[in-house]
Amino acid sequence: MIRIGILGYGNLGRGVEYAVSQNEDMCLAAVFTRRDPSSLKIVTENVPVYNVKDAAAHASEIDVLIICGGSANDLPVQTPEFVKLFNVIDSFDTHARIPEHFANVDKSAKESGKVGIISIGWDPGLFSLMRLLGNAVLPQGADYTFWGKGVSQGHSDAVRRVEGVKNAKQYTIPVESALARVRSGENPSLPQERSTQESAL
Repeated sequence: MIRIGILGYGNLGRGVEYAVSQNEDMCLAAVFTRRDPSSLKIVTENVPVYNVKDAAAHASEIDVLIICGGSANDLPVQTPEFVKLFNVIDSFDTHARIPEHFANVDKSAKESGKVGIISIGWDPGLFSLMRLLGNAVLPQGADYTFWGKGVSQGHSDAVRRVEGVKNAKQYTIPVESALARVRSGENPSLPQERSTQESAL
């Protein structure tokens, strides 16, 4: 049985909790939060909730710690720090900073002898594997990624962290003309800014 710890109990942390409950070879061993642990009600019964400051004291009780923080500010600090104590997984998705994040986590992991796996989310992560499979089958093909219509959790979180912003949601909407060009078989070269529109409210 793989004992899972969750660090951070927002939308992502709750999602991980539900995912763990659907795997017979896993069990949720603990949740770590920056909030007052007594204020947190989790779904899984009889699982302790601890303050994140107490995580080191429970390292022997966790096989894998899934870090559920935001990519903008949390994961660049948390993942290199916690891989000193735990085998960790995160969903870091700031594409341009992945080499930097990898280097930081890799250094800490090698020093501690732990395993750190980064960027295991939708993209990068699951969508990366789908693109890899597509490119293996059609090596001369071209792949396109269109986001939306919908709210971006990561971008919304980043906007809300801007000083003076009380609340915000960032919406990503595909550019219809770009979609039409791809669907027609034109095989165009589309810079990201021409394939999606983003706006925050």
